[in-house]
Amino acid sequence: MEANIASPAALIGDPGRAAMLQALQDGRAHPAGALAWAAGLTAQAASNHLARLVDGGLVSVEREGRHRYYRLASAEVAHALEALACLAAPVRSLEQPRSPQARALRDGRCCYGHLAGRLGIAVTDALVAQGFLCPADDKQYDVSAEGRAWFEDLGLDLDAMRSRRGVARQCLDWTERRHHLAGPLGVSLLSRMVALGWIETVAGSRAARLTTLGREALRKRLGVDLDGVAGREAA
Repeated sequence: MEANIASPAALIGDPGRAAMLQALQDGRAHPAGALAWAAGLTAQAASNHLARLVDGGLVSVEREGRHRYYRLASAEVAHALEALACLAAPVRSLEQPRSPQARALRDGRCCYGHLAGRLGIAVTDALVAQGFLCPADDKQYDVSAEGRAWFEDLGLDLDAMRSRRGVARQCLDWTERRHHLAGPLGVSLLSRMVALGWIETVAGSRAARLTTLGREALRKRLGVDLDGVAGREAA
């Protein structure tokens, strides 16, 4: 029997639920109030929508005392949302986003734990150009011996990364329409770059930006000039 895609599609198809799902793509858990604000919904409406998303298996809920925190139920949900964003009609303001928030998200953002946007594409392109990653079948990246050494020198243990869907995956970037690095390796790389102070995440947003330290470190370690890539530190 084929999977019934109508059920999750119907859940995602509501504009309010879609907005809350997109707000959860930063990989963090958020309270219902924050999600209601992001979607422009009343507290009661948000609560009803979240209950349906939990029942439908798209969102999970964690209770901490009297509070409830919601997050995407799995990486597969995040990938489905990114894929749907790529199928959506092009946004007229993509080339020159009108708002600072839109520009920041296109420059660099967290896509369920890995780096996306122009910054994510630039880093991935550099890893491929250096021969550290090689595009493979089934939307995977192969990691070369040189690449393994590069990641390990950065403090990442590839042997500790396990996933039935692959350690290094290609994720189609919905703003750039090109692939960036995803999977456990993509998540670990972003986490490490944040810890090293190369990337800064923006509170209350999915936006991520390159720091001066990160620009110099990536120039030295990857041989990539990111001066022309937006997403840099705010002046």
